[in-house]
Amino acid sequence: MTTRVAARFGSDLIVDLLKALGIEYVALNPGSTFRGIHDSIVNYGGNSHPEVIECNHEEIAVAIAHGYAKASGKPMVAMAHNVVGLLHSSMAIFNAWCDHVPVVVMGGTGPMDTTKRRPWIDWIHTALVQGNVVREFVKWDDQPASIEAIADSILRAWRIAITEPQGPVYICFDVEHQEAELSSSIKLPDMSGYTPPTTLYPDPNKLEEVARWLVGANSPVIIADRMGRKAGAVEALVKLAETLAAPVIDKSGSLNFPNTHSLDLTGADVELLGNADVILALDVDDLFGSLHRVEIQGRKFTPVLSKQAKVVHISLKEQFIRGWATDFQQLPKVDLPIAGDSVAALRQLLPLCQQLLQKQTSGKRKKLIDRQATLKSKHEEMRKAWRQQAEAARNNSPISVPCLAAVLGDVIKDKEWVLVNGSLGGWPRRLWNWEKPGQFLGDAGGGGLGYGPGASVGAALAYRGSGVLCIDLQPDGDFMFCPQALWTAAHHQIPLLFVLDNNRTYLNSENHPASIARQRGRQIENRLIGTEIDNPAVDFKGLARSLGIHAEGPIEKPGDLSGALKRAIRVVLEEKRPALVDVHTEKPVGRGGPLQSYSG
Repeated sequence: MTTRVAARFGSDLIVDLLKALGIEYVALNPGSTFRGIHDSIVNYGGNSHPEVIECNHEEIAVAIAHGYAKASGKPMVAMAHNVVGLLHSSMAIFNAWCDHVPVVVMGGTGPMDTTKRRPWIDWIHTALVQGNVVREFVKWDDQPASIEAIADSILRAWRIAITEPQGPVYICFDVEHQEAELSSSIKLPDMSGYTPPTTLYPDPNKLEEVARWLVGANSPVIIADRMGRKAGAVEALVKLAETLAAPVIDKSGSLNFPNTHSLDLTGADVELLGNADVILALDVDDLFGSLHRVEIQGRKFTPVLSKQAKVVHISLKEQFIRGWATDFQQLPKVDLPIAGDSVAALRQLLPLCQQLLQKQTSGKRKKLIDRQATLKSKHEEMRKAWRQQAEAARNNSPISVPCLAAVLGDVIKDKEWVLVNGSLGGWPRRLWNWEKPGQFLGDAGGGGLGYGPGASVGAALAYRGSGVLCIDLQPDGDFMFCPQALWTAAHHQIPLLFVLDNNRTYLNSENHPASIARQRGRQIENRLIGTEIDNPAVDFKGLARSLGIHAEGPIEKPGDLSGALKRAIRVVLEEKRPALVDVHTEKPVGRGGPLQSYSG
């Protein structure tokens, strides 16, 4: 206990702790149960480190913190007003839980002392144990019982959130403790004594066994999902893949492997896994699903692997399981499960594999060279086929998804960019050059709609002032849950390009009733009831402009697309404010085309 503070109120102490932890921003929709903290941030703390990021919905506040953490690698605070605010934010907290992202959610509650409660409002907005709302999908929750306990609570929450496997935490502060005047000065703890524990290293004996399997394999395959978020992960994976001449399947929980590398065979999953004799899985969120072909309609699955294939999975996921939600996925058969940090594992595996390869015969080494050449040829064929497919759809009207991805890729190819949200059914990864760690931040984790607008704003906040072009490929259905996030971007001058994939439907949900109707011999046309976002059409340009955003659209002709994107990018990069381009994309279902797997 070293540093003396001049805090006068309990909430001042909270702000001092946030400053000491390096928290840059607090996203909030204002609420009376944390008015003390709010006042301390803007007056006592000078609205700097942390700075208030004003939101119009608690779900947006948490999503902003979620996106910021993925982009920056640092936790951010989101505030939630008592029971109602926490209920609003619960979906976003669940997304952060499933996505393994460190978000510190702070809440306020009315007085726990019932004699201090205002009639009606303090009673309906105060829970006995407020953390019960989210306890099953946070790493830890707490409600400190005194002012003196606040420091320990905040430090513990911060440390738990950033300790691997990372995840959200929740702290609730009694309004009485926030607003109470301190009877004596309180000293801040020495922050150096509360750092998170070191990386969990895998068992070295098990890694030696993995190295022997990989070097001895005729057709090794590497699958990576979320490991790319960690420092040095992409570089380490590239080195190991090159050493082994092993193809990589990127499940795109982040950018794990450069798509321009000749060993990137993402998209050839079934063929590769069917021939594989050793699979090395790294932080794969759904390993069972990755190793099976799934028939959605009948909920049937068929193994892709041969019975002789050996599977290794290096992950900390099993340290992150709750019984309430089954985000842990179906239990796969794994020959060698290893608990530990995946990047640390790769750094140990590389020299082990190199040493074993040095002992191999020249014939074995030639096999590696031949395998690398075969994989390179396959990689080039796939990339060429995707480009041809996109080019064939270049003149479709409404605009095809591959065309949108191709045109946007052409416009940004000479710029420094980050795709903060959205995948367009995988087409940007097929057509753009994804080469730098952090260029793609992955999806919501929990699949909860409403993630995209807020998370994109949070990620762009982390990049504000850097000159990097942040891009949100925003589905219209997801956008309709939380469009007011655009106001936050405009209000705080956060440069961000929203490209709206506007197919006027909840496409994933449209596919399901269409599939059921076909199976049952019923009218496929009725799938639009309850799924279409049309009649009336949403004026997204008008909506965005009303929220302070530069906007164009709807763009319906491919020839108009490039110009609109360039104008919007100029606004983002030169004027340093957000912009939106509304693009009418094709509706494949029931319009003569096949069912699609990407969501809209």
